[in-house]
Amino acid sequence: MRDTDPVPGEASRLTRPHVAALDEMLGVPIRVLDDGWVRVIDYLGDDSAVVQAARVSYGSGTKKVHEDRGLIRYLLRHHHTTPFEMCELKLHVRVPMDAWRQWIRHRTANVNEYSTRYSLAIDAVQRTPAGAWRKQAAGNRQGSTGFLPEDVGTELTRREAETQNTATSVYRARIEAGVAREQARKDLPLSTYTEAYWKVDLHNLLHFLHLRMDLHAQEEIRDYATAIGEQIVAKWVPVVWEAFLDYTRNAMNLTRFEVEILQCLLSDGPGKAVERATVLGLLKRNAEGQLLRNRERHEIEEKLRHLGAAIPWG
Repeated sequence: MRDTDPVPGEASRLTRPHVAALDEMLGVPIRVLDDGWVRVIDYLGDDSAVVQAARVSYGSGTKKVHEDRGLIRYLLRHHHTTPFEMCELKLHVRVPMDAWRQWIRHRTANVNEYSTRYSLAIDAVQRTPAGAWRKQAAGNRQGSTGFLPEDVGTELTRREAETQNTATSVYRARIEAGVAREQARKDLPLSTYTEAYWKVDLHNLLHFLHLRMDLHAQEEIRDYATAIGEQIVAKWVPVVWEAFLDYTRNAMNLTRFEVEILQCLLSDGPGKAVERATVLGLLKRNAEGQLLRNRERHEIEEKLRHLGAAIPWG
């Protein structure tokens, strides 16, 4: 008989994993933005559930890794994702609709959102402080960089409040006049808060956090992802979280182009790296000799700076 087989005639001794740190948080809102929050409703599994699933799936081969922490780190480092799908987290979130639109793009979760067809819209909107109006990034159409002067922001905040108050007033008037809720809602701004239950397995949750905690993600959804990661996942599966930070969040992926340029830089110096980048089409110039904008080259430059290396093409 294998040690995984149940003992004949005896009830199973399996018990549901409990994480004390997460049990203490059940139903407790973690504040995000001005009126948003995220709270844990339920969870399934813990660090040991990942190990249990891996040992069943991969059999004796995993026994070369003698400790659970080592196994979890091996699995995450080598992208063995199935064992992480054995853990699930159910959250209740309140989030502005513009951030929720990005959130819901992750189609690997089970979602049930608050419906303004059946219920009155949530009477809360996200407001922007005068010093928090971000500038459009010049080289990234979907990003921002820096902030507008606060005196400009003060006027923008005033007009924001005016717009939101007008929209709310119009919505309430329509409801009072007997307009159907599904139609009365149509002019509500994207800053209006919505609520949803969001249930996701750990593998897809880590993917969500990898994308949405990144500095290139929109700040508002990044705040939610950071709260979920640092205040929930880190307590729920601390060993997995540590491995995620080491091998995903704070790690770096290198493309073939980047590997070749780094090899040239390390073995033959900047000149050879420039030659290779030219052959790879990363250093095209205009008639005035200025480098043309190239997103891939920009990403390579970011990685070189992160590694403390000089940009070989200046």
